[in-house]
Amino acid sequence: MRVPLEIAFKGIEHTDEIDTLIREEAEKLQRVCSYIMSCRVAVEKRQQHQDRGNPYRVRIDMTVPPGHELVVKREHTKGNLHDPLALVIKNAFTVAARQLKKLVQQQRGDVKTHPDQQVMAVIHQLFPEEGYGFLRTVDTQDEIYFHRNSVLHDDFDRLAIGLGVRYAAELGEKGPQATSVQIVDKPRPPLQAPFRG
Repeated sequence: MRVPLEIAFKGIEHTDEIDTLIREEAEKLQRVCSYIMSCRVAVEKRQQHQDRGNPYRVRIDMTVPPGHELVVKREHTKGNLHDPLALVIKNAFTVAARQLKKLVQQQRGDVKTHPDQQVMAVIHQLFPEEGYGFLRTVDTQDEIYFHRNSVLHDDFDRLAIGLGVRYAAELGEKGPQATSVQIVDKPRPPLQAPFRG
C-alpha cells in the first residue's frame, strides 16, 4: 500500500500471518481508491464475556481527501461467536471496500455533487521555503508541478499535504504545470487513537 498503514494490536499476539492478511486486504482497498491518505487498523481481543459473542474487535479508520474519514468497526455479536480472527478481519475490510466504492462514485460524479466542490487533485509534496509543490491528480495519479504564484487568493501559506484542490494546467518545459490552484476543502485534523478504554 502506498499510503502509510498503521496496525495496532491490543490483548492479542502480533503474528506474521495476521499482519500479512491485513496488509493484503489493505492493498485491495488501494485498488478501490488509489488516493487514500491514511489507513489505521486496530485489532483487539476482549478477555471477558466470551460466551456472549466473538472476542475479536476490528476497527479500520481511513482518511480520503478532501476531508473524509471512513470508520468500520466489526465487534463481537451473539451470532459470530466462533468466527476466527481472519474472517472477522476480512469482513471488516469487505465493509470498508463498500464504503470506499460509494465515496469514489460520489467524487467521480456518479452521484450528483456540486462541481465547484469536487476535488481534482490533492497536495502531494510541498516546499514552502522554495515556493512550489506538486499535486497528485485524483483520477490518473499524475504529478503536476505548481508555483506559489499559481495558487488563487494568496492561499499558498494555507496549503498542506493531503489538501483537496481544483486546478487548471498546461504543458510546461518540464511537463504539466498548474496555472491555477484553488483550495476546495481544509485538511482534516489528525485522527484520534483507535480505541478508547
